Order: sequence, then structure tokens, then C-alpha cells
Amino acid sequence: MNIPLISIITVVYNSEKYIEKTLKSIAEQTSQNFEYIIIDGHSTDETLNIVSKYKHCVNILISEPDKGLYDAMNKGLQQAKGKYVWFINSGDRFFSSDTIAKIEDFHKQYPHADIFYGQTQLIDEQDNITGMRRKVAPENLTAKSLTMGLVVCHQSILVKREIAPLYDLSYKIAADYEWVLSSLESSIEIINTHLILSKFLENGFSSRNVEHALKDRLIIMLKHYGFFTTVYAHIRITVQWIKNKCKI
Repeated sequence: MNIPLISIITVVYNSEKYIEKTLKSIAEQTSQNFEYIIIDGHSTDETLNIVSKYKHCVNILISEPDKGLYDAMNKGLQQAKGKYVWFINSGDRFFSSDTIAKIEDFHKQYPHADIFYGQTQLIDEQDNITGMRRKVAPENLTAKSLTMGLVVCHQSILVKREIAPLYDLSYKIAADYEWVLSSLESSIEIINTHLILSKFLENGFSSRNVEHALKDRLIIMLKHYGFFTTVYAHIRITVQWIKNKCKI
């Protein structure tokens, strides 16, 4: 049995407006060295009918109720058989049709890499490019890098499946932050592709969600970094925020 290089996982629920653009992005890849897993939360709109049009590139489709986004993502991880896992959710897409082919080339150069990562372009609901992600992935990404927040977009990081943890469902908003942090802590070889890997659809968070995410992130940072590093990191983040506000 040939193991695919990448398990692409898409989590979706009632996303008839966006899912086809993601599916097209998958179907148009020039390299087919991947398996495609869709975890649907039992959509009641046209999502599944749209997915059925692309069944030729979908390896696994699970449609059933779940306990939320991170529970669905865990289902995807549990189904994955590829060497690396990559989350591209509904509305998001690969940067170009040869993105996976380029990852293949990097893998040939670095066959033992634990993580490949890159940058992220932002798009709006009309597919207009709104710029690059404000948090730029650093030249050398490590677990320590995340003291400044989630500096690498979830859609622009590939993690070796054997070190990828399940999401901690006790974090309702920021489980992706701990997932990336835990993956980095378990990694030895982390490769910066210096590529834009994904286009991320900005849907926006409510202020309530942002507040909840910050609380979750504080708990996660205390758990992984300890008290003093966490306090120092928040001082740095505050100073940087003030500097950015002064530039406006």
C-alpha cells in the first residue's frame, strides 16, 4: 500500500457559499500525492451536494454531528494515513495549483523533516486579496516563537502525522494554538519553505470570541512556558501593539 505524502483535511458545516472554491483548489493540484479527507458536521444546506461533484478527489467523507470544530479536526486526524497532515478548511485554499508539487520537492531535500511551513495570503468573501497575514511566520520557527502568538497560520503548516497530537477539546477557541505549539515542541527538523502556501478566508471573530481566545491562550502559555516567560511575553506583545497603534 502506497502511503500518500500528505493527508489534506477539510472541516466543514453548512458552507455551501465557500466549499466549492476549496474543492477546486484541491482538484487543480498538479501533484496527486495526497489523500483528501472531508469531515462534515452533518450539513443541512447544499454542502454535501457540492462535495459530491468532486468525489473523484475525495478519499474519505464523514458526515455526522460533532462536538465542534476541534472535535471534527480530531476525526480527520484519526482517519489520516499520510506522512504529513495539512488542514485546509472550507473557504481556504492552496496558494497555487503547484503548491503540493513544491512541497514534494522540499520533502525530497528534507525527507526527515517534522514540519514544513510558510506564509499566508488573506482573501475576503469576494476573493479579493486583502494582504498578507499580519503575523508573519519567522525565519526560524520554534516553540519559543509562539510566545508572540500564533505566528504561523494553521493553514500554512504541515506536521508529520506521527507527532501531530489530537486537539484538546477543553480549549474552545485556542486549541489550534496549543496544537501547533505541541507539534513544534515534538519536532527536531522544522523547514521554512519561504513560500506562500495558502490563501486564508477572513471571516472575522466576534469580540467575545477574541476575549475567550486570549483567556485560553494565557492558560496554554502558562502550561507550556511557565509564569515568568508568559508575563514577559505579554509585556512584549503589549509594547508591540502600542508601537503599531502609533504608526496608524
